[in-house]
Amino acid sequence: MSTPPAPSPNTVHVTLEHRDGLGFEGRDEHGAHVRIDGGSAAAPSGLRPMGLLLTALGACTALDVVAIMEKKRQPLARYRLDITGERAEAHPRRYTRIRVVHRVAGPGVERANVETAVRLSAATYCSVGASLNAEVHHEVVVEEA
Repeated sequence: MSTPPAPSPNTVHVTLEHRDGLGFEGRDEHGAHVRIDGGSAAAPSGLRPMGLLLTALGACTALDVVAIMEKKRQPLARYRLDITGERAEAHPRRYTRIRVVHRVAGPGVERANVETAVRLSAATYCSVGASLNAEVHHEVVVEEA
């Protein structure tokens, strides 16, 4: 069994502990945790691993977009992402295509600024997206505040 790598600014360490059946709890070095369930889809007790991957992608890009919009002095009153992943038929059934729909609203929010923030996140800042071997498509929907 190997020991975790020495802490550095470029190292992330998480633990995954078996809880019951096909249920696990993941924790990061700061104590944040998430329940993960690989069991029955009928009665899940946590996110499934592939759903967790989509959630990680969404969170990564959303953090970027919110920060960029705040710097542009266009804070978002509402922001929701709808993320859909299309998986390959054959194992390991990886995602081949992912669609991320950014639904934003706020007084004075300009579509061009949101699109720029999304593009910057996708092309430069979102490390989760850069780590994926899938086509990732982003779409912006500006809704009424």
